[in-house]
Amino acid sequence: MIRAVENLFIAVLGVAGGLAVGSGLVALLIVFDLVPRLAQLSRAFRLSIWFETAIVCGSLYWTFADFMDWKLRLPSAFALAGSGLLDGMFVGMLAAALTEVINVLPILAKRLGLSAYMFGLVMAMVLGKTVGSLFDWLVFQW
Repeated sequence: MIRAVENLFIAVLGVAGGLAVGSGLVALLIVFDLVPRLAQLSRAFRLSIWFETAIVCGSLYWTFADFMDWKLRLPSAFALAGSGLLDGMFVGMLAAALTEVINVLPILAKRLGLSAYMFGLVMAMVLGKTVGSLFDWLVFQW
């Protein structure tokens, strides 16, 4: 009986967490108009349905992959290079669209008095993300 209550609690907690994360992602995509802005930046208005389809299919695929514990049997160098390239493209395009939509960097630089150092600010963020990702992959994943 206690085990059934624990399992029910874990199931409810998982569904609640999934709803919170999913609604946050949908809110981010809708409120900031990220997909139309991404289509505008890439000059691919005709292909915006493919951006939306890729987001939905990627979400469904990785949900099933997580639930069913799917494993990719690839050589480690190929898997690292391929997943790093695809992850970097996704994060970079999403960050570019988000930054473009809400104009974070110009506002931040102006308020902090860093307008003259804008190039350095952007490069620090890019290099920090790159070094942090490499550190995570090379130290914590191996």
